[in-house]
Amino acid sequence: MGPAVWMPGMDGGDPEENGMDYDPTAYDCLTTLSLGWPSLSFDIIPDSLGGPRTAFPHTLTFVAGSQAPSTRMNSLSVCRVTGLGQLKTGKEAPRKEEGDSDDEDSSDSSDSDDDLLEDPRTLPKPHVRRVAHSGAINRVRAQPQNPALVAAWSESGTASVYDLTGPLAEAAAEGEPDARARSAWAALTRSARTAAAPRATRWTGRAWRRGRLVAGDRRAHIAVWEPQAAGRWAVGAPFRGHEGSVEDLQWSPSEETVFASCSVDHTVRVWDTRVRERSMLSVRAHDAEVNVISWSAATSYMMASGGDDGLLRVWDLRAFGPDAAYVASLKYHSGPVTSVEWCPHESSMLLTTSEDGQTAVWDLALERDPEEEAALAPAENAAVPDELPAQLLFVHAGQRDVKEGHWHPQIPGLIVTTAAEGFNLFKAANV
Repeated sequence: MGPAVWMPGMDGGDPEENGMDYDPTAYDCLTTLSLGWPSLSFDIIPDSLGGPRTAFPHTLTFVAGSQAPSTRMNSLSVCRVTGLGQLKTGKEAPRKEEGDSDDEDSSDSSDSDDDLLEDPRTLPKPHVRRVAHSGAINRVRAQPQNPALVAAWSESGTASVYDLTGPLAEAAAEGEPDARARSAWAALTRSARTAAAPRATRWTGRAWRRGRLVAGDRRAHIAVWEPQAAGRWAVGAPFRGHEGSVEDLQWSPSEETVFASCSVDHTVRVWDTRVRERSMLSVRAHDAEVNVISWSAATSYMMASGGDDGLLRVWDLRAFGPDAAYVASLKYHSGPVTSVEWCPHESSMLLTTSEDGQTAVWDLALERDPEEEAALAPAENAAVPDELPAQLLFVHAGQRDVKEGHWHPQIPGLIVTTAAEGFNLFKAANV
């Protein structure tokens, strides 16, 4: 029997339990990071280093919430990672020239694990600053207009907006934490209590001068937060229409007053802030709870959704409504989809994460060509299963219960994910 493709949820078992390991040649870079406690949510902070940038080693910054066992142990963490180097197998890594001599102890021609890792002189190093937070954090989102302003939504029903200018500066300086500064950081927060524990929140996009928030909760209410003088916020009357918990929200990339929502009631709805009584458009998007949505910034009439059914669905908003049909319905995940995000550098690509422990990268421009696959595939390779979607470009495994994934907006192809054991930072060689 020839080689076969292992597919999670279809072939059973855990890849590590089956004696499988990742192929390092599939990655340009790959590293893991733990902040102590699991994180349900994080957001990448754009920096002043410019972009798009491709040269290794990379530097990146993100802010993450915590899920500590005790309320008082929770925090909002600013993490600056420096020295994210390239695996020696990466496509841009230096290759041995013909005639170069091997080291004296290189009688074994096979690569050891150490030979495949980054140069130890450039191993990634995290610089972390923490701000105390009361209660576990469900959602963290940085404001596009001013990424130092970060909204954190607690499971206790408290919503806080932090000014993290101080922690970001300290992390960037890479020095020792200043204990005196921490009390000043705490004083810069703005909090409000909501009627029910928030489930979803989004800032308006960078294109709009004002940074407004939209938030949804478990009681199916949606409210828009308007910025006021002196750091205050005015919370408007709720938008009503969903029949279950609001799970995710997205502002339109092209219309300042329009946003979308998804819910456990199986629907995706599009709203206009000038009309509170009803949504403008609605569609039954999945035959299960809809967990996440993503509105394409590059193609503003395209939206993606992910549900408890493990499906990734793509929608054309120009034909959105009660009887709308999806543009694509792609099945790979064997567990609920926990995040979906369009790629900021390639309009046809997006990523999904799932409770099945997989992060998938998709390219909607790909189509299956069996004759080409047969012609290009070496004899020792496994045949592509018919049930594997042609649009599935890359799969990253090895994490448990993946909660969120994001593309880096300034480093093309770099993905950060958070799961039960911590964070993975990686770039696939074919992305």
